[in-house]
Amino acid sequence: MARDGYVVPAAEPQAAAAATKKKTRSSRSWILLDAAGNSTVLDVDKHAIMHRVQIHARDLRILDPLLSYPSTILGREQAIVLNLEHIKAIITSEEVLLRDPLDEHVIPVVAELQRRLTPVNAIRDCQGDGKEYAGGNDVDAGEEDESPFEFRALEVALEAICSFLAARTTELETAAYPALDELTSKISSRNLDRVRKLKSAMTRLTARVQKVRDELEQLLDDDDDMADLYLSRKMAGTSPVSGSGAANWFPASPTIGSKISRASRASLATIRGDENDVEELEMLLEAYFMQIDSTLNKLSTVRTFFLCFSSVYHFGS
Repeated sequence: MARDGYVVPAAEPQAAAAATKKKTRSSRSWILLDAAGNSTVLDVDKHAIMHRVQIHARDLRILDPLLSYPSTILGREQAIVLNLEHIKAIITSEEVLLRDPLDEHVIPVVAELQRRLTPVNAIRDCQGDGKEYAGGNDVDAGEEDESPFEFRALEVALEAICSFLAARTTELETAAYPALDELTSKISSRNLDRVRKLKSAMTRLTARVQKVRDELEQLLDDDDDMADLYLSRKMAGTSPVSGSGAANWFPASPTIGSKISRASRASLATIRGDENDVEELEMLLEAYFMQIDSTLNKLSTVRTFFLCFSSVYHFGS
């Protein structure tokens, strides 16, 4: 494609093939973070994942980076399947499987999961040995969180995606308003083209934010769907040693399969109560629904400005 007098050549067939191969290989890459604070990078196929967390192939397809699926949060018998933009994860009551852990947008999510999911006593042991804990020194914050493991993992994902989209919106606002002002001062093909591109970017970003908002709203409107996400509650009546333990792909830690996070244990005290009580999760989802809704409102304001200028200067998307 020509731009500023230069011709950008098409990618070489070998380079394109290498990129496709690399992308396909990366789709097999996962990181496993468990309730004991351990993390392991895995390179496994879909059948191993399905066997470990007991989900169907159609659920795993939702997390395929080579396919295009809308934002989704699904509750299954033993897992939560979560697809939020670049955050593609499977959450159980004791571990998180996160796809493409080396992706630049996923690396901060991995770090936050390690910080928030690691048991407080493990952090203290590490500090007691004179070692530096990679997740930081926020021990007191960990002690205060009594939520089940799966809710802490879900909150990290929701917080990350809402913050990510809010940051993209701020970037768009920072570029859009000066561009519109400049177009007012001087009408030129360059300024018109710049505003046209920003308007297209705004439309795409709005669609992405809308999908996340719609998924949270749909979840909040259905108590049964929210109840499906209470994995620790559903596991309360089963044996502490899960049958899924046989699917381990590496030498098991002495704690894996027998150690439930302290937060999950605390929540088990109320599990035998009303199985239809979803208040804790509803409050969590509502907080992030309000955040993503605020982001969507900012984009709506930007869209209004674009529409006003579009009617005057007649530029399209």
